[in-house]
Amino acid sequence: MGLRVIFMGTPEFSVPMLRALVEAGHDIAAVYTQPPRPAGRRGLELTPSPVQREAERLGLELRTPLSLKNEAEQAEFAALKADVAVVVAYGLLLPAPVLESTRLGCYNGHASLLPRWRGAAPIQRAIMAGDFETGMMLMKMEAGLDTGPVALTERIAIIPGMTAGDLHDRLSAIGAPLMVDALARLEAGNLLLSVQDEEGVTYARKIDKAETRIDWQRPSLEVARHICGLSPFPGAWCEIETGGRAERLKVLRAVEAEGGGAAGILLDAALTVACGSGAVRLLQVQRAGGKPTDAEAFLRGTPLENGMMLS
Repeated sequence: MGLRVIFMGTPEFSVPMLRALVEAGHDIAAVYTQPPRPAGRRGLELTPSPVQREAERLGLELRTPLSLKNEAEQAEFAALKADVAVVVAYGLLLPAPVLESTRLGCYNGHASLLPRWRGAAPIQRAIMAGDFETGMMLMKMEAGLDTGPVALTERIAIIPGMTAGDLHDRLSAIGAPLMVDALARLEAGNLLLSVQDEEGVTYARKIDKAETRIDWQRPSLEVARHICGLSPFPGAWCEIETGGRAERLKVLRAVEAEGGGAAGILLDAALTVACGSGAVRLLQVQRAGGKPTDAEAFLRGTPLENGMMLS
């Protein structure tokens, strides 16, 4: 029969879940997403979110409030008389009146193994910290930050060299059928909830631009994890000297490699760079204003000399 659902999400990560809920036969009362944002080089074009584009393609009612804190917005939300709200990477705080205004509550798809990595950047933080696994967890939302009881979990391994982009796509793909399963159980009255463990809580704070520059003084394993954890966005970066001037180079993929030397020195023609201990090989890079390219193609257009320093 299906449930009457309010869907709340914004980035590409959320789109497969919205599509899956529609295909499962649920009645989507409305889709909430963040308003179009300025984009383009000059920031003059307003770009709709991926969820907005998908909602429009599916012909669903769309709402893009700047906030849900005012009573008028909360009343409009409640007036939808939904059975449940599904939230995944929405990006706005849900106040208590919103959390309490659906018949069965609000359920969130979160990309970590809670209580580890509550908060804004769980995918990036898991890779940067060297976690061996992560997963997708569905929880019933409450007032605290990602503190609600857990309904379903799907675990996946974090493979060495996996980027945040790779992991994002895997988690997005498994989250969609997981939420469909959860709503089927919820409709049948047999969705079981487990209280989160009070031990092992960590917070995935938002990525700050100040932490994106590569520190070659760190051990090679940490450098590789830092690069992969920030790829493709916002991207870890360093500076190289070309044509007598410093140029920013974004590094999108790297692995540990054999070698050593002064931190930041280029060791060979395969873009192997020495770290504080060990070395990393840069596999994919992006020049400012350019497109991502593999190391071989980059070096054909930008020959670098062994022994030069990356800073």
